Amino acid sequence: MAKENNKSTKLTPHFTLEEMTRTNVKLGYVDNLRQMQPSEQVMDNLTRVCQWLEMLRAVYNKRYRLTPGPSLSSEGSSYKDVPVIVSSGYRCQELNRLVGGCPTSNHLTGCAADIQVMGKEQLLRYVTILLDISDEMHQDFDELLMERNSRGYWLHFAVRPKNNRRKIHLINVI
Repeated sequence: MAKENNKSTKLTPHFTLEEMTRTNVKLGYVDNLRQMQPSEQVMDNLTRVCQWLEMLRAVYNKRYRLTPGPSLSSEGSSYKDVPVIVSSGYRCQELNRLVGGCPTSNHLTGCAADIQVMGKEQLLRYVTILLDISDEMHQDFDELLMERNSRGYWLHFAVRPKNNRRKIHLINVI
């Protein structure tokens, strides 16, 4: 039996259970925790995904730090960290069906996150960073899907505990 998890439970320094268990839909976020408490396996999977997202955030900010922030000292300006924003992580079966997700989606097991991006350039930078991380760590991911619809671009990233396929795919991006 899974232990009761608090929404504010930190999975990693920058990602919470709340963030990883809600899905951004047309009228706002839908909270999966009302539907079902994630199992220990789902929590482990979410944590694994978040560990990759922490590395993505760190590398992206080290390389680009595009958002100007307030000065930390009188000697000059600084840049604040750009967060990685998750629009969908773990989904219960009902929510996955409502959003048109695949019946075998990695979201159902907590192995996937959809990441918001600010256009094609940030999408490509995120993809490049995740590929570099995979190569440097000698660990595969399961899916790296660059996607676009009428509302914009996003990145679907998934990593499983084992049997990762390193599937890379463009969906309506060009």
